Amino acid sequence: MSAEYYNMCCRYKGRAVRITTRDGRTHRGIIRHVDKRSVYLQPFGPTRNLGGFGYGYGYGYGGFGLGIALGAIGTLALLPFFFW
Repeated sequence: MSAEYYNMCCRYKGRAVRITTRDGRTHRGIIRHVDKRSVYLQPFGPTRNLGGFGYGYGYGYGGFGLGIALGAIGTLALLPFFFW
């Protein structure tokens, strides 16, 4: 199943997604990076730096954002940008 999610995440890189993990947590954001073990999201919402202005992502592994293990993904869905 992880290989299927890896391929989906690679295909949707740069797109807004909602990921629900097997433990029930939901994460929404834009896929910024994918490796063989994790997908990294830039979360939606206010940033924690300089009032919304910053230099890169500056949080998470390697500056890519929130890391989620591919094996922990329960569902992955594309989000339209008009949901804000």
